[in-house]
Amino acid sequence: MKPTLLVLAAGMGSRYGGLKQLDDVGPAGETIIDYAVYDAIQAGFGKVVFVIRESFETAFREQITGSFKDQIPVHFVHQEVNTPIEGIDDLPERSKPWGTAHAVLMAADVIQEPFAVVNADDFYGRGSFESMSVFLSQKAAASHYCMVGFVLKNTLSKNGSVSRGVCSMDADNLLQDVVERTKIQREGEQVFFVDQAKKYPLSEEALVSMNLWGFHPSIFAHIHQQFIDFVAAHRDQPKEEFYIPLVVNQLLQTKQAKVSVLPSNEQWYGVTYKEDKESVQNSLFQLAEQGRYPNPIWGES
Repeated sequence: MKPTLLVLAAGMGSRYGGLKQLDDVGPAGETIIDYAVYDAIQAGFGKVVFVIRESFETAFREQITGSFKDQIPVHFVHQEVNTPIEGIDDLPERSKPWGTAHAVLMAADVIQEPFAVVNADDFYGRGSFESMSVFLSQKAAASHYCMVGFVLKNTLSKNGSVSRGVCSMDADNLLQDVVERTKIQREGEQVFFVDQAKKYPLSEEALVSMNLWGFHPSIFAHIHQQFIDFVAAHRDQPKEEFYIPLVVNQLLQTKQAKVSVLPSNEQWYGVTYKEDKESVQNSLFQLAEQGRYPNPIWGES
């Protein structure tokens, strides 16, 4: 069975200033999502599931999936702030989304096979999808997941600081921990992160998580139970979010799962800030010029 690509696209991109998932960055007006789906198809994925807000499904269908709906089966699930969850009778009202792990949980009813999770606004590169596809097809198991680790220097923005999950691994490249570092930025030849107003050096060769995870469908049961516990613990903290690394770290600590880190030397591209768009456009134009992607990516309409 071919693996599935799960695309998290329910966020609005507050720092970027709009619905960046629908923004054109490719030489023929492609979105970053177009590149993710194209690379996934080339790497052997068999289905795409989008997690979106119901309010922009029509725009999403018209501007995004209409280009490739005949290339691969496409499904939609909705993440709303107060989507009812079995096992939680009184989900507290809040305005802030519950986070990426909650978004993954929304797809539990439509995914029964190993799957990869990606952000809708991140360009991961063909090699990342290829190594992920091999793992999901050959190694994924109920207690064995994976993530693609990117070299930190390949993920920085020239237009501001970023947050990254810095990974630590054992000798077998099994993930030991993911620690969120904030306000990461290059200053001269050195990369720093900020913690409690103090700057600390960080190796530019460190592997970081860009939210490209590979899971067996067994993960849904773990996420469900952990979300019930999370809501109980943070009922009166409306800004707390339920992130994928929180789920993974708990599974690692309780030895319920192991996670292989798949190193990638691919250059990551993203539009964290509006000023990033021009550099991403230039990079994708160069990839098309080099013949790494067709132009337009889905052929002539």
